[in-house]
Amino acid sequence: MKEDNAIIKIIQKAKEHGCRVLTDERLSEHTTFKIGGPCKAFISINGVDCLKELIQLADDEEYPYFVMGKGSNLLFDDRGFDGVIFHLGGDFSNISLVDDTTIKAEAGCSLMNVCRFACENGLGGLEFAFGIPGSVGGAVYMNAGAYGGEIKDVLVSVKAFNKCKILDFDAEDMNLSYRHSIFQENDYIITEAVFKLAKKDKSEIKALMDDYLKRRKSKQPLEYPNGGSTFKRPTGQFAGKLIEESGLRGFSVGNAEVSQKHCGFVINKGNATFEEVTGLIKKVQDIVKEKTGYFLECEVEIVRYNAD
Repeated sequence: MKEDNAIIKIIQKAKEHGCRVLTDERLSEHTTFKIGGPCKAFISINGVDCLKELIQLADDEEYPYFVMGKGSNLLFDDRGFDGVIFHLGGDFSNISLVDDTTIKAEAGCSLMNVCRFACENGLGGLEFAFGIPGSVGGAVYMNAGAYGGEIKDVLVSVKAFNKCKILDFDAEDMNLSYRHSIFQENDYIITEAVFKLAKKDKSEIKALMDDYLKRRKSKQPLEYPNGGSTFKRPTGQFAGKLIEESGLRGFSVGNAEVSQKHCGFVINKGNATFEEVTGLIKKVQDIVKEKTGYFLECEVEIVRYNAD
């Protein structure tokens, strides 16, 4: 009964703020893996004040919650999430110029849109990120990167909060390294990021962005649902190369498969289950470790059913 009252209170507060609320919403509809069962409520956050109040309410009620962006690096359990999802998406995605070479973007903003905004304003430095399917918050959280560039190369500062205490983080305070930030080690929720770029010809920016996107489409299995690169790159090696050398190209468990196109990706061939994907990840880790001596750390965040 206490849990029922808690979710009722959270939904009521969300509606007071004008948020969109979906109940018993399947998370497969909101992740690029297209896998995941229902949550109690899926709430699209529309501002920092709204997010702060809802997080505080959930904490006060001791009600489970999970904050997500575009769902491009997430794998949810088929049984779903026994709580509320706070979604930072289109309603939390303002982008603006701070000055001639600086962009500020809210956490729910698509990284692709930030790249487009930069190009429109003749600002270079984010071209490498064009095609990364995540949000600004997720990109900072993971220090996303590609083609020799990383978010840390252009990130100036971040606003984040925990238990309604808002803090400003400078880039040097975020412990940014390969696919890592300090936000993976604490409970702070990223709300905004500031990027420092450089003046550049718009046509040059667009040409480079188009080139990177073309390369992605030719080399990555974008035709299948997936969570992006499944494994982090071991020091001095490449995950895809180690997987291929271990004879695992096309290796599958049910409808989950190591991509024939790029061995660094586990793909959903069609109606793959959570257990099939996690089972395949485990088998790949075990076989690669046995054959090469390298342990492949999973890059995709796995969210298991939380009511066990």
